[in-house]
Amino acid sequence: MLQRPRRNRKSAVIRDMIQETRLDASNLIFPLFIVDGQNQKTEVKSMPGIYRYSIDNLLKEVESCLKLGLRSFDLFPNIEESLKDKYATESYRDGSLYLRAIAAVKKNFPEACIVTDVAMDPYSSDGHDGIVENGEILNDETLEVLGKMALAHAQSGADIIAPSDMMDGRIGYIRELLDHNGFTNVSLMSYTAKYASAYYGPFRDALGSAPKHGDKKTYQMNPANAKEALIEAQLDAQEGADFLMVKPGLPYLDIVKLLADNFDLPIAVYNVSGEYAMLKAAIQNGWLDERVILETLLSFRRAGATAILSYHSKEVLEKGFISHSTI
Repeated sequence: MLQRPRRNRKSAVIRDMIQETRLDASNLIFPLFIVDGQNQKTEVKSMPGIYRYSIDNLLKEVESCLKLGLRSFDLFPNIEESLKDKYATESYRDGSLYLRAIAAVKKNFPEACIVTDVAMDPYSSDGHDGIVENGEILNDETLEVLGKMALAHAQSGADIIAPSDMMDGRIGYIRELLDHNGFTNVSLMSYTAKYASAYYGPFRDALGSAPKHGDKKTYQMNPANAKEALIEAQLDAQEGADFLMVKPGLPYLDIVKLLADNFDLPIAVYNVSGEYAMLKAAIQNGWLDERVILETLLSFRRAGATAILSYHSKEVLEKGFISHSTI
């Protein structure tokens, strides 16, 4: 045999030399849940090792992550039911929990990159990503609320704003509003292909943001569709998106590759709560070795993702699975 592929696997040095896909801390974004109050740190039961933090403990968590080389964070609020209403007014109210959290992190750690979530569901009494009228999710009327939210995030110090609502036209609407108000340097990471998935359960548990009625199938995508993602991506790119995101991750690696192959914008992927929960459960039960976490994150990079939002972000650094540089 003239060619023996095993020769390139015979030592760690050679294996590292020819490794095609690399992952380091700069590829990771760590989602963090926040609650009101002081000295709060409560574990999400369906997500072992993931907590809801009050702002004082949030700052401690961000600091510990920065020491590991993890520099990007996506914040999500757990809002009291009494503060929710039909138009999600708490989402842009001056002095609200979320806006205070953004400002506090940027004040204490200006080097951190803060990604913010723009959607109505955490603040909506209906639990939907848009305004609900007679059982219908109103698209264009919702854009005004999303714009107010995005502008408030930018004013509080957000580096990247990530609209996750899937309303038509929201990227163009938010981009124009931000630019008009002088926030031309604030980036938009669009949830471009967000599927109506069953993998979101633990996340909704963490936020208490499940729909009060109906489902999200009129605005989130059908899991059976791939070409539709190209339509969404083309629109987002034309409207000014800086990143295109696929959510969930593992069941949609083909969509990650589809967008990476067809667009020059950076591709993000959300390794969602259900994916995290099932791996953690299997690891805790001894059914899988924890190395499966690294294998999972590498699959996103191999498919073409530049940015990976993952609840595993901190632990892969703590356990030495990856370093500040590369594996």
